Amino acid sequence: MSDLKLPKALTAPRTRALALCGALVAALFGVAAFVPLPYTLTWPGVTADTLGSYQGRPVLTVTGAPVRATDGELRMVTISATNPGERTTFWRSVQAWLDQDEAIRPTDSVYPQEDPAKAEEVTAQQMAQSQDSATAAALSYLHLSPDQVKVKVDLGDIGGPSAGQMLALGIVDKLAGDGKGGDLTGGLKIAGTGTIDDEGNVGAVGGVPLKTQAAARDGVTVFLLPKDECTDAKVNTPEGLRLVPVGTLSEAVSALEALKSGGSVPGC
Repeated sequence: MSDLKLPKALTAPRTRALALCGALVAALFGVAAFVPLPYTLTWPGVTADTLGSYQGRPVLTVTGAPVRATDGELRMVTISATNPGERTTFWRSVQAWLDQDEAIRPTDSVYPQEDPAKAEEVTAQQMAQSQDSATAAALSYLHLSPDQVKVKVDLGDIGGPSAGQMLALGIVDKLAGDGKGGDLTGGLKIAGTGTIDDEGNVGAVGGVPLKTQAAARDGVTVFLLPKDECTDAKVNTPEGLRLVPVGTLSEAVSALEALKSGGSVPGC
């Protein structure tokens, strides 16, 4: 039996070199698919009604002034993320990129501190500042003295600054409602996001497309967001969710009142 002879094209030096290069590239891609990258995987997190309870405890406890019974919901919204010290692989990043319910973000944009303990400390400080600013903004809007009215916020281990707007609206609704004996919500399930400062200015937070997914999942029909984030919010907006951009606490209250009365409401 004669020996098997391969065509010259398959044994030429150039062909062998290309085959070797191809094998090396394939090997590199194979390794890269599992090498940890400096990115964090994020997805829709929990929501919490600032007018109700979270993990069995009231979110807002107000003393020093009469508190109203409220109807409807004002939900703050979160994003869940992989742990600060955890790295996401290239392959997992591609999967998240193809899934509208997940997103990949640079780790340092999610956790300025890589150390898990330090990252937790920073987000807790941000939440504490957010609570103080929400209280200051709400009491200022209502012309009430912070020396007389005290607000305690309990959101468990939720951290970060993005609950500010919804906490402020919750305080306003509990103390004054719409100022006419009714609720700010009009009985609706409303959610939102945005930082707030002592003067009541609403600021951008990031991650809005994931937050709208979380809101819609929990039955929300109206979503309040910072004006600057309309473009991001329109990415994969859940069907039936109305986006309402605002720039201040006063604008947010006015938008909710307009929703109740059938007036003109801003949109993205």
